[in-house]
Amino acid sequence: MEENKKMCMALFSGSLDKLTGAGVVISGAAADDMDVEVFILLQAARSFKKEIGDNYEKLPMSENLDLKEDFIASLKQLNVSTWVEFFEMAKELTNVKIHVCSLAGKMWGGEKIDDFIDLVDDICGIGEYIDAAAEADIHLFI
Repeated sequence: MEENKKMCMALFSGSLDKLTGAGVVISGAAADDMDVEVFILLQAARSFKKEIGDNYEKLPMSENLDLKEDFIASLKQLNVSTWVEFFEMAKELTNVKIHVCSLAGKMWGGEKIDDFIDLVDDICGIGEYIDAAAEADIHLFI
């Protein structure tokens, strides 16, 4: 039996547009039955905190802040899933693990798993990310 391909993603950005893009990529990989490990780094850790989560109003855009309202309106008009929903769908399809870097979590006041939305599987050190990236067939940094 052939082993599933593995994708490793370092999610550095906590912006609405990049989180949405990451969700699309992760759900595509999951639909292709890939094993996926996502490592939440620095600014992205803030977006995974319970008080932020899927609240569009609290998330910045990566560029051109004036496009935020248009971006959100387009997502709604096209009935596109939210970034959180994309991540949830991916986790339902295949082996998707979401890890928060312990330093990143601490930077935003998240020191325990309960500080983050339910998508998060654990809090880990950067060494786990480096090991997963070295073993992955595909490695992305967003």
